[in-house]
Amino acid sequence: MTELHTRTGFSFRVRPATAADGEALTAFFGQVSDEDRRFRFLSAVQALTQAQLSDLTRHEDQAHENYLALGEDGTILAVATLAADKRRETGEVAIAIRTDHKGRGIGWTLLDHVAQEAKGWGVKRLQSIESRENHAAIALEQEKGFTASPVEGEPTLMLLERTF
Repeated sequence: MTELHTRTGFSFRVRPATAADGEALTAFFGQVSDEDRRFRFLSAVQALTQAQLSDLTRHEDQAHENYLALGEDGTILAVATLAADKRRETGEVAIAIRTDHKGRGIGWTLLDHVAQEAKGWGVKRLQSIESRENHAAIALEQEKGFTASPVEGEPTLMLLERTF
C-alpha cells in the first residue's frame, strides 16, 4: 500500500483492487454522480454489471490493474484503471472519484501515481478517452501534459495522450 498526499494536503492510501473488493466497489459507484459514472464508462450506468465489477477486480501482471484510493477508514474514495496493450507500448487510464471527495486533488495525485506505474510497465504512451462534456477531466489531463485530439468517427469523444 502506498501513501499519497495531494497538493491540498489531503492524504490517502492506494492499493490494487482484489476480488474481495466487489461489494466495496459496488458501494463506491453508488456514491459517484450519474454524470461521473457516465463519463467513466462512456455510457449511462445506474449500477455496475457483473462484467464491469469483474473488470474492476481483474489483475493481469503489468497489463491491467485497478487502483483503489482509500480514506483513513478504508472507504474507497476513487478508482483508477490502467490497461496496457499486449506489447505494453500504450496504456489507457480512467479515473472515477466519489462525489463528496472531488476538489481535494485526488484525481490529480492519482493520475500521477498511475502514470508512474505505466512508466514502470514500460508504457511509452498513456491515453484517456473522455466525453467532450467532461471539461474538468480534460483540463486536468492537459495540465498534466496530455494533448487533446478528436476521436475519429466519434464526435462526442476526445483522445488525450501523453508520451513518456
